[in-house]
Amino acid sequence: MTLLDAFGVGHARASSGDQTRISRCAHGADALYTRWARDAVAGWQALEAETGERLFRRAGAVWFTGEDDPFIEATIPTLRALDVPVERLTADEVRARWPQVGTEGLTGAVYEPGAGLLMAARGVRAAVRRFDELGGAFEIAGVRPGRVDGNRLVDVQDGTGRRWGGETFVFAAGPWLPRLFPDVVGNLVTVTKQDVVYFGPAEGDRRWADEAMPCWVDMTRPFYGLPSVEGGGFKIAPDRFGPQWDPSSGERLVDPDAVRTAREYAAVRFPDLARQPVIEARVCQYEMTADSHFLIDRHPGLANVWLVGGGSGHGYKHGPELGRHVVERLDGGGPPADNRFAIDRRRTDAGAMRIGGDGLVAGWAGA
Repeated sequence: MTLLDAFGVGHARASSGDQTRISRCAHGADALYTRWARDAVAGWQALEAETGERLFRRAGAVWFTGEDDPFIEATIPTLRALDVPVERLTADEVRARWPQVGTEGLTGAVYEPGAGLLMAARGVRAAVRRFDELGGAFEIAGVRPGRVDGNRLVDVQDGTGRRWGGETFVFAAGPWLPRLFPDVVGNLVTVTKQDVVYFGPAEGDRRWADEAMPCWVDMTRPFYGLPSVEGGGFKIAPDRFGPQWDPSSGERLVDPDAVRTAREYAAVRFPDLARQPVIEARVCQYEMTADSHFLIDRHPGLANVWLVGGGSGHGYKHGPELGRHVVERLDGGGPPADNRFAIDRRRTDAGAMRIGGDGLVAGWAGA
């Protein structure tokens, strides 16, 4: 088995190339994603045991809530039905538990204590290293579909003309998937530029580290973020769609307005942190379908080609379960009963992953 990546293991252009990703089970009424997120943690912990790398940190995740929040109202019974611990907090309880949080505009919060954060790029490197140990082959190569024989792909080819043949091909190419298959995926997956800002806590201030502050999602404003971990910054990211983006040639320089917007938000929700410097900023990307459900399906014209994408950073937390599901499909297992991942499905509903976007309209697909 051969794994090919155009830029290397855990590279900065990838949707999983940042330092961290949130791992949480809250997905509204969607039991499938809740179950996958819950079970994926066990997969990441198994990889931890096999590699000796720390990949999951149980910091918890808190959802700051305002008036009339149907997403949260649907989330709590779903979590409880699947035995995922969850607590509902008043604004006073939020202030008591995390005094560093400003509660302006909040009616309370929902806290998922078993959630946390995943070390993203580190986890990719650990997975590829384990793949190599188990007999797989990894190479750096930017490839495209090559020769076709009837309804089967014979090989893939890089820019130098080198070819790799195979019986079955899985293209899990993140934001590059639409350009590899423009006729099939081009209109299904949209790639947008997303700016992320890291604030540096003051000297000796541990209130923003993962042992004192959970991952968080603000349902009253389109922002999410993660605590400082291993000496890094406190991550603040707006969950609104940026401009369309080329993941290969786009220069990864954040818009100065992104820093201003993040600081204005921090002044409300994390006032002591808002006065601290930005110590890092990154350009990531969303690569999403219209309804935010993953794309996992056989190519309609190539019987031995599978397309996997539409995950953004959100797909990372589900990684072990996504892998299990794809392998089951390759081995002849059927899709979920609702067929939500199909290429030919009408993707007109809002889905269950985003909290934000413009106007807080859907679920959440952030990091």
